[in-house]
Amino acid sequence: MATAPIYLDYNATTPLRPEVVDAMLPYLREHFGNPSSGHVFGQTARAAVATARAQVAALLGCRPDEIVFTSGGTEANNLAIRGIVEALAQQQPQRRRVVSSVIEHPATAQPCQWLAHQGYALALLDVDGDGRVRGDQAAQLLDANTALLTVMHSNNETGVLQPIAELASLAHVVGALVHTDAAQSVGKVAIDVAALGVDALSVAGHKLYAPKGVGALYVKRGTRLAPLLLGAGHERGVRPGTENVASIVGLGVACELAGHELAATATRLRTQRDTLWQQLAAGIPGLVLHGHREQRLPNTLNIRVPHTTGPRVLELAPEIAASTGSACHDGHDTASPVIVAMGVAPSAALGAIRLTLGQYTTNADIERAAAALIRAYRAATSV
Repeated sequence: MATAPIYLDYNATTPLRPEVVDAMLPYLREHFGNPSSGHVFGQTARAAVATARAQVAALLGCRPDEIVFTSGGTEANNLAIRGIVEALAQQQPQRRRVVSSVIEHPATAQPCQWLAHQGYALALLDVDGDGRVRGDQAAQLLDANTALLTVMHSNNETGVLQPIAELASLAHVVGALVHTDAAQSVGKVAIDVAALGVDALSVAGHKLYAPKGVGALYVKRGTRLAPLLLGAGHERGVRPGTENVASIVGLGVACELAGHELAATATRLRTQRDTLWQQLAAGIPGLVLHGHREQRLPNTLNIRVPHTTGPRVLELAPEIAASTGSACHDGHDTASPVIVAMGVAPSAALGAIRLTLGQYTTNADIERAAAALIRAYRAATSV
């Protein structure tokens, strides 16, 4: 019987935890009511959504009424970026500037580009060699005309944690609002919206063992948000549409589980990640680590192999399910813009491999994965 592949792509998506599935099932079977209905069926659904809202809020350190449920991280980012800027334009039309970074996920980068097409000035912060956004540059770019600063909390490829609290302080000095895409961070590291100083923060359910197609947006009390969609008054009137009750319930339970297990899980994953790095570095001469050694998600390891490409190594290691962090178009490997932004030459950046660990990664998986990747590297570089 063939051994199952080792899944090391948890930053791409996560499986549903059994507890999440169990919590969802009643709302897929018998509790089918519309949360907006006044009768008992609707009341049951409405209570479930309220419970989930409190569970998400508890993980982020905010009030339940500051949580807006969405269809995922992408919608949350769009709603925050476009919603904040469009609402602010009604009060302070002179604020026609948006500041972001060169390493954002497309779910942030594209809404920012859309605003640029609408006439907003878009400024992008660079990163240093460790993949951290430059605070000194932010201090220069943020001004009295800035409407919004949006920088991801952690990078999905390198796992590098960004100095959000520092950036938020700089933005607030000039009266700008602050959003962060925390899709990769929530459930992996502690998130306290008050300590971060952000006005909005995005959550993606499928990154923390909840279903795909559900997410949340933290919106600080008093922050005005223009809706992207038009309809009824669901979710404080900023996200119309009947709530996806079962998935919202699943997100709530996933957040509650994450909160209970956060410290212990982070310690285990960090140990496994560092063991994987040590074994790979011992077996692959010239192996390079991408990203800050300490300010990084505990589960994320982005490496660069010399003399070959990441896709080639993974092709020769079918027992590993991982990604390169680069896009492939028409059969041609393309260097990751994130890695190139860190000062790596595009030809060298093709050697990137992203290995991300999670809930079901075992020590035996680490041993097998290291051995398989070393074998694949040697096969790829043998003459």
